[in-house]
Amino acid sequence: MITVSDRRQVLAGLSAIGATGAAAAAPRMAVPFAHTSLGPVEGTTESSIHVFKGLRYGADTRLARFQAPIPAKPWHEVRKAIAYGAACPQTSNEENQSEDCLFLNVWTPALRDGGKRPVMFYIHGGAYSNGSGSAAIYDGANLCKRGNVVVVTINHRLNAFGYLSLGMLDERYADSGNAGQLDIILALNWVKENIAEFGGDPDCVMVFGQSGGGAKIATMMAMPSARGLFHRAATMSGQQITASGPLNARKRAQIYLKALGVTKVDELKTIDTARLVAALAAVDPIIGSGGLYFGPVLDFKNLTRHPFYPDAPAESASIPMMIGNTHDETRAFITDPGVYKLTWEELPERLAKNLRVDILPSLVIGQYRTWFPGISPTDLFFLATTAGRSWRGAIIEDELRATAGTPAFAYQLDWPCPDDHRRAQHMTDIPLAFDNTGKPGAVTGDGEAARRMAAVLSETFIAFARTGNPNNRLLPDWRPYSLAKRETMVFDLPPHLDNDPRGRERQLFEKVPFIQQGT
Repeated sequence: MITVSDRRQVLAGLSAIGATGAAAAAPRMAVPFAHTSLGPVEGTTESSIHVFKGLRYGADTRLARFQAPIPAKPWHEVRKAIAYGAACPQTSNEENQSEDCLFLNVWTPALRDGGKRPVMFYIHGGAYSNGSGSAAIYDGANLCKRGNVVVVTINHRLNAFGYLSLGMLDERYADSGNAGQLDIILALNWVKENIAEFGGDPDCVMVFGQSGGGAKIATMMAMPSARGLFHRAATMSGQQITASGPLNARKRAQIYLKALGVTKVDELKTIDTARLVAALAAVDPIIGSGGLYFGPVLDFKNLTRHPFYPDAPAESASIPMMIGNTHDETRAFITDPGVYKLTWEELPERLAKNLRVDILPSLVIGQYRTWFPGISPTDLFFLATTAGRSWRGAIIEDELRATAGTPAFAYQLDWPCPDDHRRAQHMTDIPLAFDNTGKPGAVTGDGEAARRMAAVLSETFIAFARTGNPNNRLLPDWRPYSLAKRETMVFDLPPHLDNDPRGRERQLFEKVPFIQQGT
């Protein structure tokens, strides 16, 4: 292991060689080095961007299973930060999984230069159950080059490891229902303490996230312990109107314990990780199907109110917010091939199972057929399920912010990915916002139109990170969402501001209460 002292001696020797002109060939670029509050680290430099992967921000969570995170112990020898850290154990195909998962990654144009660059702190999706900050489409290098910013991505606890609410069964585990949120807040504290070393501004931090990542942000906006740690918020197809109530959360905990065959909470400390993951498949007692739902819990300790019920949280009223969705959200995750062969006779029952609001399917079908003569059953199904469940939560948050006098900037992505079946599906905006259309996993493809759309979206997110206002040279004037006009930026080629897009659909579905699934 190279120590700080050793490294300084090596650098001093290189400097001496350079001073005498003795080197016949150009010296290799120095390895990027940073002092963090926990200890010294070395990263890599890739195309002029310094990259630090797998930076520890918290201790092994096995030491605090189902409890608040423990700060990591400091170290003195230089640690290499050249590979992504492990993801939280989960049911997905993430290759590297471990309960030791509190790691983050940093991309920066420069170190210790007092640059005070905006910090773009990304929280990955996967609901609250899967995913990591290590996907290729989250690589921050292109954003750094385009906008002279610092990019951070993180891993944190998910599913039962991060959101199993045991507090009503054993008060010693009062933090368990929001442990994953507390991990994110610990990572934001790391940024506050350390990001200046990486050329960033701790007083200019934008959190942004897609799907579950956006929902985690919406939840943090109502958490007192997150106050002051971020200064702008952008959610992409991820809303959290309500959290799980404590009684529903207790029911899920009881079902989970039963699936594991244990009766006392303390027995969870010694159960093998693989068994804890397997028990996630137990049928959810509230939803009645699928695996157990895990998400933030109204525990009246860490989360003392619902994120956006009954109003927008006062805790984050001063934080500029951007709220977005895609035009065809549900085409990404309702993937049954039979949906593409729907008949009019089959459509009512399909809608009943997928709208997630209690409304007459026949009413919905009749309205859409009047609005869109000649529409197919399949297209109607995807339009209605997007408007009734995915897009609806975003509108509610927009309305509540406008009502509070702290309006958000609303957007809808209409630009379609090359797959005509998927169109502007859930996740389409991720590679566009990161300017990563050429990365593996980008549903956009890397054609000329995709790159043009990525330039627009990435410039917009950079502008918002820098100033709290997304307006930039590639957009028409974007005004915040008001109840009078419902201003919404429609991202397409070219982008345009629209007043109340999908207004007829909004009026249809607002006739019935919106219930966020799982809560």
